[in-house]
Amino acid sequence: MITTEQKKEAIRKFKERKPLAGVYAVRCPQDGRTWVGSTRNVDAVKNAVFFSLRLGSHRERSLQEAWNAYGEAAFEFQVLETLDSDVEPMLVSDLLKEAKQRWMWELSATGLL
Repeated sequence: MITTEQKKEAIRKFKERKPLAGVYAVRCPQDGRTWVGSTRNVDAVKNAVFFSLRLGSHRERSLQEAWNAYGEAAFEFQVLETLDSDVEPMLVSDLLKEAKQRWMWELSATGLL
């Protein structure tokens, strides 16, 4: 059984952790298309993307149309790259933008906002 003190310590550690920034891909093997996005929190972005797709409200129309046509089971989510946690905060946006562009080119993918 976990003690109250252990529980408090686990919660404190969870709150103190820094989210990983990075680039991710959403793939639909059914039609061969890939969409690439970047985020400051790769741990949370899959839930956010899939949630908006389930609601039918994703901002990228081509991804939403493919989701509607093939269903959730036809999609894969992959983290392509993460930034080092010690990257200067002011550089994160530029580094994510560069990495996203590189991956879009490499995968012939559509960009996500």
